[in-house]
Amino acid sequence: MTERRTLRAQRARWNAIAYHGVGLGTAFFFLAPFVIMFLSSFRSNAESGTPPLPPWPQMGISFDAYRMLDTFGSGIWQHTVNSLVVSIATVIVTVVVSVMAGYGFSRYRFPFKNALFILIIATLMIPFQSILTPLFIILAKLGLTNSLFGLMLVYVTLQLPFSVFMMRNAFDAVPKEIEEAARIDGARDLRLLVRVLLPLVMPGVATVSIFAFLNAWNEFFAALVLLSSNDNYTLPVLMTAVRAGRLGAINWGAVQAGVAVMVVPCLIVFLLLQRYYMRGLMAGAVK
Repeated sequence: MTERRTLRAQRARWNAIAYHGVGLGTAFFFLAPFVIMFLSSFRSNAESGTPPLPPWPQMGISFDAYRMLDTFGSGIWQHTVNSLVVSIATVIVTVVVSVMAGYGFSRYRFPFKNALFILIIATLMIPFQSILTPLFIILAKLGLTNSLFGLMLVYVTLQLPFSVFMMRNAFDAVPKEIEEAARIDGARDLRLLVRVLLPLVMPGVATVSIFAFLNAWNEFFAALVLLSSNDNYTLPVLMTAVRAGRLGAINWGAVQAGVAVMVVPCLIVFLLLQRYYMRGLMAGAVK
């Protein structure tokens, strides 16, 4: 018996070592590009064109790449603010509309309910590039071209089908007995939604928020087409100017610094909401 216990303990120890070894190797594989990118952004101008390995600055830490990045367009801070305004507004409007729509589809009965829901989901199969011209014409008629508000409306329109689908599943996963008990206590529709049901579907809200923010923050094509003023360009559009370079010369340090600036908000948003993320994706999967 003692020998069996010893063998089991050794086997469990080696399994744990193998498990953690594979985990560390996988983490290194995914984190290495981010580490190389951030370290390379602190190279001096003289080092920016050298091979990426080793990634750390050989001549000391330098902010030359970030200073050079600020000379493109209207400056990195202006374009960062534009992206933040559009992304945060997209998240807020998308969450509000999708929560109310998801609650309506989940709890209310009305004519053509399922047909309308299927029609909304079917729009996911339409590439938004194919409807960009009609969207541009509509915004032109409304006087919203070259406007961050108009760009935000386009992003919300593109994000809503997936968001409504997620929120309907999230509300379907909440037992109706909770809602009935709240109604008996005197809660009505809006108060019931905000005070009782919304805390229960926060994983779905977090998932919708992450997708809405990342899509609005990283989207390039619609921003390029719908915006014409340099002061209104978002970060992805600015990065094309950095990547294209001046007179054919590319400042790789500025490119790395721009990528670092674009990655940081995405990492912050994901790390803040990641504990809700998987629960939100699984909401409504099991009845």
